Amino acid sequence: MSESSTRFYAARDLLLANRTDYDTAVRDFAWPELDEFNFALDHFDAVAADPERGDRKALWIVEADGADASWTYREMAERSNRVANWLRDEGVARGDRIILMLANQLELWETLLAAMKLGAVVIPATTLLTAEDLRDRVDRGRAKHVIVGAGDTAKFDDVPGDYTRIAVRGAPKGWRDYTEAYDRSTVFLPDGPTKATDTLLLYFTSGTTAKPKLVEHTHQSYPVGHLSTMYWIGLEPGDVHLNISSPGWAKHAWSNVFAPWLAEATVLVMNYTKFSAEELLGVLDRFGVTSFCAPPTVWRMLIQADLTGLRTPPQKVVGAGEPLNPEVIEQVEKAWGLKIRDGFGQTESSVQIANPPGAAIKPGSMGRPMPGFPIVLVDTVSGEPADEGEICIDLSRRPVGLMVGYRDDPERNAEAMAGGYYHTGDVGSRDADGYITYVGRADDVFKASDYRISPFELESVLIEHPAVAEAAIVPSPDPVRLAVPKAYVVLAAGYSPDEATARDILQFARDNLAPYKRIRRLEFAQLPKTISGKIRRVELRGREGELHADPTATPSGEFTL
Repeated sequence: MSESSTRFYAARDLLLANRTDYDTAVRDFAWPELDEFNFALDHFDAVAADPERGDRKALWIVEADGADASWTYREMAERSNRVANWLRDEGVARGDRIILMLANQLELWETLLAAMKLGAVVIPATTLLTAEDLRDRVDRGRAKHVIVGAGDTAKFDDVPGDYTRIAVRGAPKGWRDYTEAYDRSTVFLPDGPTKATDTLLLYFTSGTTAKPKLVEHTHQSYPVGHLSTMYWIGLEPGDVHLNISSPGWAKHAWSNVFAPWLAEATVLVMNYTKFSAEELLGVLDRFGVTSFCAPPTVWRMLIQADLTGLRTPPQKVVGAGEPLNPEVIEQVEKAWGLKIRDGFGQTESSVQIANPPGAAIKPGSMGRPMPGFPIVLVDTVSGEPADEGEICIDLSRRPVGLMVGYRDDPERNAEAMAGGYYHTGDVGSRDADGYITYVGRADDVFKASDYRISPFELESVLIEHPAVAEAAIVPSPDPVRLAVPKAYVVLAAGYSPDEATARDILQFARDNLAPYKRIRRLEFAQLPKTISGKIRRVELRGREGELHADPTATPSGEFTL
């Protein structure tokens, strides 16, 4: 075992040993200093080669029709070796960039491991991307190869470029057939060492406010950085971990690749085309899921179903992507006797702040800084540390789990890393015990009658009303108050988008919010979202400016109380 691997395992094992002892983990954990490190070769293949650990299930896929298949660590190591050997024959070299656009299917994980072994750079892409999106990724990502499902090959007809075209499960004319990989040797020999600082992933962010940024991660910043994610979830060997996330987004790598495999657990995924809360609950029951992670959107849909029908709920339940509303947490605890543990991170990092197992949970708080993450709240006016301000990372103690930066974008890098801090763009408040509560995106927080309003706080109240499935709060122009809070509401099943429903919701908010936080306007609508599922409040804010350009007009479909 190399010196780098020894350090890596020492750091991992310390977190596993103190899985429920936050104070000790924070005190004793230090990021391992790595020279050469390749997650697939130095960790995954090492597990696969062990006579006992190699037979553990690494990947378990449930198809839309209920059929399932699984592969052990040993099998995945051999399959990825075949793919790596074939890709090398097809011209994939160290440092080459690959656009990987597949569903939750076996070939996705085979290719990820194979690319790591080759030292290639992966640009994950969701299957929802359009030809225009792909032109941007090929161009700005400088992709030399694309690996996509047969059903998506036509999207590249209008994407120019001299890149290798590889199709999975059916190759049209002009495309190379991925199945040829299975004829290659199960023995793979790397062409040289992988430096821990070599680039591994380039992520295009979801772009809630602007053109997607290109986030650069290395062979240590995500594979090793996700030790914090492993710790937050509480994963350990033998766990069956189900995470609801689509390929192409950072959270998929967080919880469908690195965190479970760091712990030598099983990655369980549902390869579905349309989400169903009932089907998800059936999978949780049938496959003995011990650990479950889902974004707030999924949790909000789950509490509309009958959670009490689950015979054996998972013992570790977490949420990430956006803050969890208190109502969701309360409903799950009532049904399962478990508190959903919130976690905060970004594409740019692994989990920064969270509630790990065994730690006390404070209602509304997303927890405390994870081991190895020096979190500082910085006042947005003075730029000084404060008990409320922008959530930042102290770069003088830079964590391994933070990105290198935004590729080819010095202006954005300078802004993100200004003043010796990495700036998340999110605002939080910290209490005397060090717990941090999410306030909102810095761009989303607004003033009404000179009072500062957190959209998340108001949305959390709205979602407690039985008619509200989802909600987004934005400032609506007002000639007297400058702006007033307006709610865009998605109704739960069985409710009508009429004046009676609107008045009932507005009255509920009035009864449960301080007067200065009162929601003055409401409209029923589908919420605009990025393709990763995040609400585009910037779009709603822009719409409000147009609707209320004339301060004397009352827009059609808007309700007031």
